[in-house]
Amino acid sequence: MPRLLGVDIPNDKPAIISLQYLYGVGPRVAAELCHKSGVNPQAKARDLHEDELARIAALLDKDYVVEGQLRRQIAQNIARLRDIGSYRGVRHRRGLPVRGQRTRTNARTRKGPKKTVAGKKGVKDLR
Repeated sequence: MPRLLGVDIPNDKPAIISLQYLYGVGPRVAAELCHKSGVNPQAKARDLHEDELARIAALLDKDYVVEGQLRRQIAQNIARLRDIGSYRGVRHRRGLPVRGQRTRTNARTRKGPKKTVAGKKGVKDLR
């Protein structure tokens, strides 16, 4: 298994697909990397030579923010929003949807499983 930036990329998939296993590399960036480094995008990852892997790694370090550095940058952005007390920061702190989605229904991914609250009992008729 070839290793790029501390991540094992799959052997049996084309290079353009294997590169997408890196955090922060999607289809567009993977295609750019293959084009700039002169790697055949359809070549299997196990067939890439050491110099090709080195060229891809050098491009990733120089031109792109990926993996640990990107994760750290995102965490810092969220921490900044929390610290300044912005609306988005408060939503992050409470674990609620941040981007304007409704929460009366359909927010289960962020809110977790339902916590059922017992309804009010009807008051008995006293005669």
